[in-house]
Amino acid sequence: MKIYFGSLILLIFLPLQIFSQQNLSADELFAKARTAAFENKDYPTSIALAKEALEKAPTYTDVSVFLGRVYTWNKDPESARAVFAGLSARAVQDEDYFIAYGSLEYWNDQYAKSIEILNQGLVYHPQSEALLLLKAKVYFADKQYAEAEEAIKKVLEINRKNTEAVNLAVRINELNSKNAIGITYNYSHFDKQFDHDWHIVGVSYKRVTPIGSVILRGNYASKFGQSGTQLELEAYPRLSPMFYLYVGGAYSGDVGIFPKYRTGASLNANLPHSFEAEIGYRQLYFADNIWLYTASVGKYYKNFWFNLRAYITPDNSNISQSYTATVRYYTKSAQDYFAFQIGSGISPEENRNNLLGTEIYKLKTFKIGAEYNFSVKSNLFSIGTMYYNQEYLPNTTGSQFDVNLGYTVKF
Repeated sequence: MKIYFGSLILLIFLPLQIFSQQNLSADELFAKARTAAFENKDYPTSIALAKEALEKAPTYTDVSVFLGRVYTWNKDPESARAVFAGLSARAVQDEDYFIAYGSLEYWNDQYAKSIEILNQGLVYHPQSEALLLLKAKVYFADKQYAEAEEAIKKVLEINRKNTEAVNLAVRINELNSKNAIGITYNYSHFDKQFDHDWHIVGVSYKRVTPIGSVILRGNYASKFGQSGTQLELEAYPRLSPMFYLYVGGAYSGDVGIFPKYRTGASLNANLPHSFEAEIGYRQLYFADNIWLYTASVGKYYKNFWFNLRAYITPDNSNISQSYTATVRYYTKSAQDYFAFQIGSGISPEENRNNLLGTEIYKLKTFKIGAEYNFSVKSNLFSIGTMYYNQEYLPNTTGSQFDVNLGYTVKF
């Protein structure tokens, strides 16, 4: 009797449920399709629901664009293209349509087709941040850096607080000119530690190659009436759109003013959500080797860049640590920014520390400083200052004041 009653209930309510599903509106089916795609990642169900919605409302553009996107995510580019071709035949002008179609071709490495679609969209939406940003990404992926820079500049003119645009602008800036020649000058004054001021002059040449940029640099330093020179070579080979390396080395015959050898290597990652990270090592050789291990994490937020870097130097008795926090505020481009820095400990990345001896990295240091970088066409200028309260002997501190000047021309 119970089985009979249950079957009777099923026979009564099942048709009602089917009838209810069949009478969902296009909007309700669209909502279910979005839930299936975004929350459950169930693309086949989402596609079926979107198709059902289009049967009820064949000209529902938002559903068609969504269906094309889901086909794209489901790795079915031909079906996606068919949907977008139908929208093109209807002369649809919606911004989302051009973004979705352009993204499909971009993700499938059809860069020329993607640019064609995005340019069509920009005719109707010339101030679209999303279209211009995607256009910059496509050009960047296609290694057309000048065109990528032009597109990203337009994004920043519209909204200089666009986080993703600022991040991409910095990456483009490293590659958009084949050559760059630069000169830097560092001046250091000490209130107690030394009677004479220190000076470092560096001249560099940067060349962007198909696998990444290479920098050749020569340094000249003067202290205590003595002088010395150092030759450096650095490279930034790209492994993938996400990962690239830093590898570098230096040599000097003037040990004491510079380390005899310096090497370094890092793995860098451009991570999702405008994060970036680095892990690697630095090695200095005076009379003995000094090994330093470094890691950093950075984050772009609107037109700010935040970075925290650590250096760890182990030895037999203890572990020396250095931490530096940096904040940049970008103004009109990736080459124009204010920077603020605060930290503790000695960093081998600073030019001034090419002059340091073999044990000073173990002493305590507090530092704080600021920098301003600006560009005039292809000319880049920088000016910075840094204050150090430095333990130059155990339990004995003094102050140091640095001024840094730089000029670079790109061509």
